[in-house]
Amino acid sequence: MKFKAQIMDEAAVQRSLARLTHEIIERNRGTQNVLLVGIKRRGLPLAEAIAANMEKFDGASAPVGYMDITLYRDDLSEISSLPDAGDSHFPVEVAGKDVILVDDVIFTGRTARAAMEGIFAFGRPASIQLCVLIDRGHRELPIRPDFVGKNIPTSRDEMIFVTVPEVDGEPMGVKLFAIR
Repeated sequence: MKFKAQIMDEAAVQRSLARLTHEIIERNRGTQNVLLVGIKRRGLPLAEAIAANMEKFDGASAPVGYMDITLYRDDLSEISSLPDAGDSHFPVEVAGKDVILVDDVIFTGRTARAAMEGIFAFGRPASIQLCVLIDRGHRELPIRPDFVGKNIPTSRDEMIFVTVPEVDGEPMGVKLFAIR
């Protein structure tokens, strides 16, 4: 892979997360029925940042859970005959909650579809909404995020990489790479 550009630095990511937080609070009329669910790996630190912003902006936070979507993928048989089932954790019941799935990048929509399927395995939420930091296009499924930090049109020969300190040991940021 060849580095092409720094799309967002830490300050730009923080501004996007602040705006996304305000949009989530507004659409859900507060935080009282919201459950934030970070899609592992990088969605979890983003969900935690949104929860911290909620506390700062609204005086109340939403509980944060996480989900490993491995078992819900539609390409499971292509990955491995014995996939490594990751863990999922929800600090409150999913049933009746307005679940906000949080992920770093949406591309084909298959991860979001798998996460929705996984949520239903844990209960029937009042609603499921999708929040992504980056929408790079190229959807293969009819899935559209409810909350988008930044739209970055890409070619299929490019890759978007979001860094978060908890996973990458680097400051938050968004980089563009050429695959070929």
